[in-house]
Amino acid sequence: MIKNIFKNPQGNALGGITAGIVALPLALAFGVQSGLGPSAGLYGAIFIGFFASLFGGTNTQISGPTAPMTAVSMVIIAGILAAHEGSLERAMPFILGVFLMAGLMQVVIGLTRVGKYIRYIPYPVVSGFMTAIGVIILVTQILPLVGYYTEDDTAFIEEFKPQAEEVLLDKILKDEAGEGILVLEDFKETVRRAEFITNEEINTEALTLAKNESSGVLGSIKTLPRAFSSINWLEVILALLTILIIYGFKYITKKVPSTLVALFVVSLGAYFLNLEYRPIEEIPAGIPLPHFEIFTGFSFAKLSPYVFTALTLAFLGAIDSLLTSVVADNMTKTKHNPNQELIGQGIGNSLAAFFGGLPGAGATIRTVVNINAGGTTKLSGMIAALLLLLVLLVAGPIASQIPAAVLAGILVTVGIGVMDYKGLKAIPKMDRTEVAIMLVVLVLSVFWNLVYAVGIGLVMAALIFMKKIGDVTASKSKVFMLEDADELDMPWKDELNFPEHLKKEVYIKRLKGPLFFGYTADFQALSKEIPKEAKTVIIRMSEVQYIDQSGLYAMEEVLFDLNQRKIRPIFEGLQDQPKALMSNIDIIPDLVPEEYLFDTFKEAMLFLKNGSSSTN
Repeated sequence: MIKNIFKNPQGNALGGITAGIVALPLALAFGVQSGLGPSAGLYGAIFIGFFASLFGGTNTQISGPTAPMTAVSMVIIAGILAAHEGSLERAMPFILGVFLMAGLMQVVIGLTRVGKYIRYIPYPVVSGFMTAIGVIILVTQILPLVGYYTEDDTAFIEEFKPQAEEVLLDKILKDEAGEGILVLEDFKETVRRAEFITNEEINTEALTLAKNESSGVLGSIKTLPRAFSSINWLEVILALLTILIIYGFKYITKKVPSTLVALFVVSLGAYFLNLEYRPIEEIPAGIPLPHFEIFTGFSFAKLSPYVFTALTLAFLGAIDSLLTSVVADNMTKTKHNPNQELIGQGIGNSLAAFFGGLPGAGATIRTVVNINAGGTTKLSGMIAALLLLLVLLVAGPIASQIPAAVLAGILVTVGIGVMDYKGLKAIPKMDRTEVAIMLVVLVLSVFWNLVYAVGIGLVMAALIFMKKIGDVTASKSKVFMLEDADELDMPWKDELNFPEHLKKEVYIKRLKGPLFFGYTADFQALSKEIPKEAKTVIIRMSEVQYIDQSGLYAMEEVLFDLNQRKIRPIFEGLQDQPKALMSNIDIIPDLVPEEYLFDTFKEAMLFLKNGSSSTN
């Protein structure tokens, strides 16, 4: 294995360096987008990139923070911050704890080989989700694009001071209640403690409330009037220049990443022209330090509400990575190991969380760049990560001078690029139910909650699918008198000289497709069509490969009803799976004896002809 990694060192070095260069601006931008700062994006790209490559199952995959993973992470971060009064220091252990859970869940998914079921996620759900990610990124980047930052809007913060005082007083009351000293008749202690609240504490709490009010899609939309009333045109110009270069430079050459060109050209221009722009947050120099507080401050009670969120993040990363693996396979004519890939992604995300990095996944564009530049083995992904580590160690202070507007411009192009235009263009031609699923996921993701939107979309897709399969099965399943077989062009009509008097007594119940809970009601209704004059019902099962528990009990009920009505049921072409289940609960032989089971319709006809005098 190690020998294979070090094959083609020159191609892997070039591929890794190129992919690392492409990853740099995106990592910084995703870090800013998440709310944890550019360093978090860089740490994520380093740890996920290296360890997902080392332990993963796709040789040429480049991993790191991606747009979908960052969008979900942003929601998680905002929610946990709100639960900790906006204090990043207090919220950080729980934020990283959720990211760590997601990574460990990915490892479990890989080890248990559950990853193979990920491919069953319906396209409308994925399409609506990806388009929503693009919309979220675009809307939330409008404020930084026009140079609006809540912490600079003192008038807006001032509006939240009364509410901030209420929050601080509420904290005092809760503290006293916990200490057992709160007495309703005597608030002297409460008043005494309230006197120690400083203006700085009130301003900090007001800023937290103001940031919460202006965060997310709805917050950004509500804050737009304030932002447009005080546009910083320098920030707008820097962002638009970035976008223009990213799209325009591709027409000059595609050999050099246009995102990197935009980052360097606009940042250097703004720096050397001494423009008064807003730089990104400072990137700490040196090797990232581990966050042991994830474990020392661990609280299952506080993390338990986020278990489902972590699971969603884990599955999203799995989908993102495996889709990229398929792209890599098509380009390299190789085959990835999906379960090993998920284990590698899980290890990478777990370590990234431990060192304060954003979660990520396999990144399609970076992987394509790596392959085109000559990358062929896992070494290329590891080199890309090491290049980013070198940038962190050597150029951290320099990178801290990048204008925030440049990263906003980069994120705008990412938002535009991540949307599923193929799915949007197909809306007029798609089935209405699938359009409904896509739009529900899209709208709920943008305006409510990404995690719940995907869950609701999956439930809708499953219910609609089951309804359609049930309808198809019902339309193909019929009950008819043997005398009417001529109309249905049944081949057995001409095979035997069947006695005419039996044709009115023998009915055929013909089933097609699975007998499952989506069809049981129609199946039971179909059996009611058999009149009391019938003596025998041939239940044709040759095209029923599967029966679930609901279908099994529905079959039992129908057979019991037939027996009560003195109508003899006969099975023809019974498949292995339905037969085994029916035997397990004694439908066979209690309701249908073994001698009433026939492999072919011809055998059943012979039985009825030869035993026509027999009755139930």
